[in-house]
Amino acid sequence: MPSLHADPHSACLNPAPIRALVADDDPASCRFLCDGLRQLGVLAELCTDGLTALQRAHTEAYDLLLLDCHMPGAGALQVLNRLHADPQACSAASVAVATSAEVTPQDRQRLFAAGFSEILLKPCGLADLQQLLTLVQPDRHDARILDDDAGLVSTGDAGIMRSLRMLLREELIVLEQELDRLSLDRTGLIERLHRLRSSCGFCGAASLSVQTALLERQLAQHDATPAALQRFRTALRATLQALVHPGASLDQP
Repeated sequence: MPSLHADPHSACLNPAPIRALVADDDPASCRFLCDGLRQLGVLAELCTDGLTALQRAHTEAYDLLLLDCHMPGAGALQVLNRLHADPQACSAASVAVATSAEVTPQDRQRLFAAGFSEILLKPCGLADLQQLLTLVQPDRHDARILDDDAGLVSTGDAGIMRSLRMLLREELIVLEQELDRLSLDRTGLIERLHRLRSSCGFCGAASLSVQTALLERQLAQHDATPAALQRFRTALRATLQALVHPGASLDQP
């Protein structure tokens, strides 16, 4: 497994535009999703069937995949399953979002179990697309780095959440120092990520929770890709920065 060592500032200086593949056979959805993402500075590309989406995601490295659940050739679930089955696919570790007009609870379980980071219900708005970008580069879009509402649902008390965030901050400081060593211990890193996900849930550390789950799932299947490792490191640093920043939500006396 490659080392996680990287320049702590390199991911935040002049970041490259996000590349997104939008796969949807509905013309209105295609138009809105692509136009909306482009307004947000994303390089959005379009295809209208699942097999074309699979081919492009296999040969091109995208940061974000928006895959409709019902497309000719293959739906979102089939496309992502086939990508994950091939570690050589250029977008095998990309953040994937399923899109649909309606999703049953059973569908949600299957999609999340397959590795989708989020489910986007249509019709949606520009704010919904903005939130999706936190999954890809949380340091750019810090609205969901610390989600106070989610943290309060878990803890029920602002004081408890504040205390837990102080503990999370200490945990992340240690984890960042140990990442290079842990990157050589696949089993140890999986166990550490599993514990971290629980801490993130109690503290409302939404973006880090997503990247932790993605990395843990990838490690369970095969060695993590450099892109997935770097996304996790970036989310860790963005969360740590939010936790130590003087104006970080409820992380104040």
